Amino acid sequence: MALPRTYASQNCSIARALEVVGDRWTLLVLRSAFEGVRRFDDFQEELGVARNVLTDRLTRLCEEGLLRRVRYQERPGRHEYRLTRKGVELWPAMMTLLTWGDKHYAPAGPPVVVGHRGCAGALTADLTCDHCGARLQPDQVEPRPGPGAGL
Repeated sequence: MALPRTYASQNCSIARALEVVGDRWTLLVLRSAFEGVRRFDDFQEELGVARNVLTDRLTRLCEEGLLRRVRYQERPGRHEYRLTRKGVELWPAMMTLLTWGDKHYAPAGPPVVVGHRGCAGALTADLTCDHCGARLQPDQVEPRPGPGAGL
């Protein structure tokens, strides 16, 4: 039996969330947004995704309220994409997925370490700093090259 494309008939929060964020490009767009990417061409360059696919994902993320489209230039009209509160609320799930991936799929070590800005520490699985113990939020961290970078 084939898996349906939507899960509207399932009374399951995981299934419904997967309808919004359950594909590779959507999660990678969100990852880039958390890293500070805002403009279409920058998303496209960083991800190497086809323009039509990127347009589709950005449109869907805006429709779902995870990103908002903000005009930054009038002539010609240009927009950037910013995380909303709803989008930022995905950060713990994304960081949990990152630490799980580092544990199981990064044999040479993580390619990226999420570091605490202004501190020598790194993000732990429970979203705290391993150096100072602070509970971290997305605006308090930055990606740094990890031991598996460049492999």
